[in-house]
Amino acid sequence: QVQLVESGGGLVQAGASLSLSCVVSGRTVSRYVMGWFRQAPGKEREFVAAVRWSTGYTYYADSVKGRFTISRDNAKNTVYLQMSSLKLEDTAVYYCAATVSARVERGDAYDYWGQGTQVTVSS
Repeated sequence: QVQLVESGGGLVQAGASLSLSCVVSGRTVSRYVMGWFRQAPGKEREFVAAVRWSTGYTYYADSVKGRFTISRDNAKNTVYLQMSSLKLEDTAVYYCAATVSARVERGDAYDYWGQGTQVTVSS
C-alpha cells in the first residue's frame, strides 16, 4: 500500500504562484511514477504533470508546460508541484497519485490517490 497526503492548496489571484506538496509513505517509492491530476467542477479529471521517481524524468500537460514544475525530494519522500503564472482555468481540486504503469497521463493507470487539495484562482 501507498499513502499520499497532499497539502498547499489555497486561494490566490491570477498571475500568482502556489506550491503543492504530496507526502508519500508505504512501499518503496522509487518504483513509482508520481502524478498530479486536477478536476474542476463539471469537468473530467485531467492530467497535469508526472515524475518518474527513480530518474526524475518529468512529463507535463501542454496546458501547464512552462508554468508548472514537478519535482521530488528523496529525503522527504515528497513530491512537489510548483505552479506559477496561475490562470482562472487552473482552479480545481488537485490530486496526487502513484502508478507503476508507463501510461502516466491516464488517470485509470494510477493505483493510489490522495484526498485532494483545492486550488482557487481569482481575478
